[in-house]
Amino acid sequence: MTVESTAARKPRRSAGTKRTAAKKPPGDRPELVQLLTPEGKRVKNGEYDAYVADITPEELRGLYRDMVLTRRFDAEATSLQRQGELGLWASLLGQEAAQIGSGRATREDDYVFPTYREHGVAWCRGVDPTNLLGMFRGVNNGGWDPNSNNFHLYTIVIGSQTLHATGYAMGVAKDGADSAVIAYFGDGASSQGDVAESFTFSAVYNAPVVFFCQNNQWAISEPTERQTRVPLYQRARGYGFPGVRVDGNDVLACLAVTKWALERARRGEGPTLVEAYTYRMGAHTTSDDPTKYRADEEREAWEAKDPIQRLRTYLEASNHADEGFFAELEAESEALGRRVREAVRAMPDPDHFAIFENVYADGHALVDEERAQFAAYQASFADEGEGK
Repeated sequence: MTVESTAARKPRRSAGTKRTAAKKPPGDRPELVQLLTPEGKRVKNGEYDAYVADITPEELRGLYRDMVLTRRFDAEATSLQRQGELGLWASLLGQEAAQIGSGRATREDDYVFPTYREHGVAWCRGVDPTNLLGMFRGVNNGGWDPNSNNFHLYTIVIGSQTLHATGYAMGVAKDGADSAVIAYFGDGASSQGDVAESFTFSAVYNAPVVFFCQNNQWAISEPTERQTRVPLYQRARGYGFPGVRVDGNDVLACLAVTKWALERARRGEGPTLVEAYTYRMGAHTTSDDPTKYRADEEREAWEAKDPIQRLRTYLEASNHADEGFFAELEAESEALGRRVREAVRAMPDPDHFAIFENVYADGHALVDEERAQFAAYQASFADEGEGK
């Protein structure tokens, strides 16, 4: 299987399983910003063309490389979890264009607040992919310094990072900096109160923040139709700032729209909500079985819109990439997979007593007591071994 393929087997759906959520009426399916069709054809858009007008063939190949390597890393992480090397993994399969396009739109001095699935954005920010795996292996609480790449640690609490991003953006504005902040979340998180509160504060304080919602159609097993009566991007109207829906499988459109939104923020024009309309090709996490709630036909329809194949078709048709490029990239992706696999298996176990550090600034008698109890518990295993 080549690295640009969907990289996921088609799961068989149990008999009698079907999607029961009501479909939205045709009039409630708005147009979305698209610069590259699913067939790989470049289309014009008067409002956003300018933001990718000067993109070079080399940069296009770079976007393709980013997506392919991100998918290869993601596939390796999924395999490692299945082999017992990771406790859990949240795959980004199918969402590469949304993440790479928006990630490459950021400047070095911008600050990013991710959830737990933004592996492609982390790649764009220069975070070593092996650092992402420490948390999922249970050997650290993140694995990287957020201030080194202006990329915050992964956030497991659904939607709370939008509040962090809003507060940070308000601080940026007070400091007089011209940088921007971008917060990532999913369609499920859009139903959380933290997100609504973030919208309110960012609008009132005109915070330089972009809310980037990856609408992958499913909040675990709940389809978007059961979460909202209007398209997600339209929610921004009620808070007084613009919302845009972009084809989340079109890396050029995601790049252009995010650039536009970030520039608005830097100019002091306040927040923007970007809804990247995409699809989660795999499970919500490796603990989930999407065949229990999702129809095969739906997944197959989205496979035809694969973001990586879309850009490859365009590169080939435009003579921007040859077979040598794709072959070299295939070899690079395999090397990345090996590096990730070796790095994960070489990760040292954490210090068991580290959980007692930094609980209180000046220490605490109760923590000291708990540490002693835990030490005795650990020692009991050694005593049992000596007694055999």
